[in-house]
Amino acid sequence: MIEELTIKNLGVIASSTLPLGPGFTAITGETGAGKTMVVTALGLLMGSRSDANLVRHGTDATRVAGAIHIGDNTLTEVAEIVSDAGGEIEEGELLLSRTVAAAGNSRATVGGVRSPIGVLSTLASKLFCVHGQSDQLRLRSQSAQRETLDRFGGSAIAAALAEYQRSYTRQQQLQQQLAEITENREARAREIERLKTETEEISEAEPQPGELETLRTEIDRLTNIETLREQAATAQNLLAAESPDPYQSDATALMAEAEKTITQASQTDKTLKPVQENLAAINSQLNEVVRELSNYLDSIEGSSQAELDSAQQRYAELTQLVRKYGPNIEDVLEYLETAGARLLQLENDDTSISTLTAELAQTTEAVDTAAAKLTTLRQNAATKLSKAVSDELQHLALGSTQIVVTVEPAQQGTNGADSIEFQIKTNRDAPARTLAKSASGGELSRIMLAIEVVLAATDPVPTFVFDEIDAGIGGSAAIEVGKRLAALAKHSQVIVVTHLAQVAAFANNHLKITKDADGIYTESSCEQLTGDTRVQEIARLLSGLDDSATGLAHAKELLEMGKQQT
Repeated sequence: MIEELTIKNLGVIASSTLPLGPGFTAITGETGAGKTMVVTALGLLMGSRSDANLVRHGTDATRVAGAIHIGDNTLTEVAEIVSDAGGEIEEGELLLSRTVAAAGNSRATVGGVRSPIGVLSTLASKLFCVHGQSDQLRLRSQSAQRETLDRFGGSAIAAALAEYQRSYTRQQQLQQQLAEITENREARAREIERLKTETEEISEAEPQPGELETLRTEIDRLTNIETLREQAATAQNLLAAESPDPYQSDATALMAEAEKTITQASQTDKTLKPVQENLAAINSQLNEVVRELSNYLDSIEGSSQAELDSAQQRYAELTQLVRKYGPNIEDVLEYLETAGARLLQLENDDTSISTLTAELAQTTEAVDTAAAKLTTLRQNAATKLSKAVSDELQHLALGSTQIVVTVEPAQQGTNGADSIEFQIKTNRDAPARTLAKSASGGELSRIMLAIEVVLAATDPVPTFVFDEIDAGIGGSAAIEVGKRLAALAKHSQVIVVTHLAQVAAFANNHLKITKDADGIYTESSCEQLTGDTRVQEIARLLSGLDDSATGLAHAKELLEMGKQQT
């Protein structure tokens, strides 16, 4: 329930605070005063699309704020949405706001925290129901009529519809998967042959991670094998000559002689002991180098042109794979894994077709069963809704009018296998005619109100907002509309923008939007009416005059009738 609505710089409204509260609030005012701006403000608070043209001329932004009392019946759902947005509900009150800048950007706050506009829309679905003349036109559409019937059917239809939609969605997925497999059989065959060729080529080559780098090093070594052999042999000869010439000295012989000499000297002078030990270590390392050179020369002794040719051939083979399947060997191996998995999937398509076909048959049966269950529930609900709305229309000066809700077979779709249509009978013997083509604007207004009164008993909404629901009606019919709005207000908050005294008289809270002009700008504000001021406004709505004795008498009579009703 909206306890208070604050509007700043919205159209002709510079600044106004509307005390709303429980029950039935009527909003009246002269044409152009800004009554519709109130509905626009509520729409912004409910997450509707913003428009920079709404910003009052000469100001930077429009701001709308509302204090919403959250009832126990919606507290849990609303609290979860607010909590997810990071906001808070304090002592059962939720603060919402919406700002629309003249530049066009818009922002919202929920429970004191800035939030996406979509959060307002989500909350609105739990808290508000708005009806304007566009909604009356929408009532002509079969989708709106289906939604109305399903809403009347309550949790039973909601559960059946959810069950049907789960099976239907799975059925569509299975049909799509089967179509993709069967309709592209030739393309799949070509892909299988290509993947087989590619995976066989890579598998036969058996590339190893890092193999290209290893081959580059080996080819470089084999290409320079003679130079390497000569250089290693020269170094070995310098370190340990194998020549029989006794006068040719090599490094190992010289180092051995030096060690021998210092060893003898260290026996006399102990300070030479470290020198002797270092020479011994150097001699040991030198002999190790000589052995390594000897082993190296032995290892390259058998190297040949054939080894070089083999390495170069292997390198060329791997290079060709890299050109085809990746910048490096690792990418080639990754492609082999991916292609192998895809090949396995394609080769198993026949098995998949069998599995999918079996599952599709089961799912189709589930869809048919769920659709039949949904149809039965809708047919039962349609009978009850037809009677309930027709009975309600008797209270709205449409006593001979009946609403007939039909549920006919239709092609299966997202919302079932039913074609739902609201039809109207102007009297018992008249043929039923399509509501979309036969009902006038005034009749649609009352039918919509009758539906909401009926739905309020099974699916109550905390707040109803009606924008000129009384369009196209007057006289006794308007009085009956006022009575039914008052009846609806016993279960929910009702906010009505009206130009009819017969409707406004039944409100327990009457707000008047007044318009003033200073010669430059028009500015509107809100006044809560009580006592004589309310009598005068009802008289103005009746006759256009607020001081006519006849009009005032009639206004008092209407208000007394409204007081008895409420």
